[in-house]
Parts: sequence; C-alpha cells; structure tokens
Amino acid sequence: MKNFLVLLLMFPLYAVGQSFTLDLQAGFSGYQGDLQAKRFSMEKSHPAVSAGASWLVTPRIALRASGTLTRVEGSDRASDGTLRNPRNLHFKSRILEAQLSGAYFLFPSGERNWSPYVFAGLAVFHFNPYTYTFSGEKVFLQPLGTEGQNLVSYPDVKEYKNIQLAVPFGFGVMFPITDRVQLGAEFGLRKLFTDYLDDVSGVYADSTMLANNRSPLAAQMAYRGNELSGNPPYPAAGSQRGNPANKDWYYTTTIRLSYAFKWKDKTSSFGKTGCPAW
Repeated sequence: MKNFLVLLLMFPLYAVGQSFTLDLQAGFSGYQGDLQAKRFSMEKSHPAVSAGASWLVTPRIALRASGTLTRVEGSDRASDGTLRNPRNLHFKSRILEAQLSGAYFLFPSGERNWSPYVFAGLAVFHFNPYTYTFSGEKVFLQPLGTEGQNLVSYPDVKEYKNIQLAVPFGFGVMFPITDRVQLGAEFGLRKLFTDYLDDVSGVYADSTMLANNRSPLAAQMAYRGNELSGNPPYPAAGSQRGNPANKDWYYTTTIRLSYAFKWKDKTSSFGKTGCPAW
C-alpha cells in the first residue's frame, strides 16, 4: 500500500511534459451494504468532490490519478427487511480516496465530437464509521469492537483496518466545450475487500460478554432495538447481524471538467491534436 501511495504521488511529475489534463469532478456518493437494502439509492447520498490529472498514452488510452473526498451513510430505519429494522443501526463515514486508473475510449481520436469511455484501476481509501447515541453523542464504532473483535471467545473476529484497498471501475462520456475544455459525466463504483464500511458484517456477540470485556457502550451500539417502541430483546449470541458474504460498496455520480495541456508543442489535447478527453 505504501508503494501505491508513492506511485500516486509521482504520477503528476511523470505527466508533466506529456499530453495531460487537469480534472475536477463534483457530484454525489452512495453506499450499498448491510444498512442499505437497495443496490443504488440517492436517499442517503452526500456530496463528492475529486481532483486529479490524466496522461494521454494513445488516442484511445489514458492513465489518470485522482483524490476524492466524500461521505457515506446508511440506516436501518430507511431500509426494508426483518433483520434490518429491529437492529435500528445507523452509521456515517468520511471517505478519503486516492486512485490510479486507466481509461479506454470507445471512439478513436477526432472521429466524433463526444467521447464515451470505460475505466478501471486501484484505489486506497480511509474510512472511520461513526454514529450518534440516543442522547446525541458522536461515537466512532471501530474502537468499540461491536462484534466482539479481539475477544478471546471470538478468535476469528479480527479488528478491521481503517485504511483499505478498493477496485474502482465505471464509465463516462465527455463533450468538447472549447479546444482545451471538456465537460462530461461519470459513474464510478468501488469494489471493496472489507465488509465493515458500515461496522456490520457477521454475528452478534454475547451482550454481557461484550459489555464486560469491551465496554457497555459497545453492547449498546451493537444492537439498538431498545430505542424502538416495543423494546425487542437483544439477539442471542451467534445470531445473524450482517452478511459477510457480500462485501460493502460505495459509488459516485459526478460531473467532470477537464482542462488540457500539451507542453511540448503548446497545442491542445482536445482540438488541434485531435485527442480525446484525456
């Protein structure tokens, strides 16, 4: 992961002197996981912003580096299903992402006045899920170990890391505004290798053991059905809390603005050289 970050930081130095663009993106993000029943939903969306640079390798292929800042959120109260609603769980998390990817344009350069493309790559991101207690106090969930992480009685439940790898991929389209400026839209998914973006994955730990060996707050945040009318009982140890077979996802839908440079001959990457968006 350290080598990936070094490569990401060196990318702009490598791009200078080549045909490249500065890229800005703004839009919205969403999340899919144990606290979101729908695969795609705008109900708990949040603003997403990105900045980066892209290097044109061929008229069809570009390499790009970018950083993204956004936030994701999920809530059992906004989901369907008998498992979700009684849990009454909720989370938010800021996402800080660094990404390296390649883009492939469906049309050769100069063939049309619009450029559809697909992209895929590798990203590293930081997350830290949190929620609020019934009294309104902000609580970060990872340090609590809500599923019995690192307890002797649960040796297979390990504490998850706040920095993880992801595989970003998606598609977009760009339209020329001037010979140096292009405007477009992009939809990007992130396949994650963790199921704890929302702090929910496996089964319930014993509530008494969790309270005694982690903290009473850990037991309170692991199951919040007592805050609902009817006060449903705390689930038995080992009963299903999440679905570890389906890892979490997050995604972005953005408008993309690109400004082209070409230092060698001072011509535009969009117009005079006949190149696509990046």
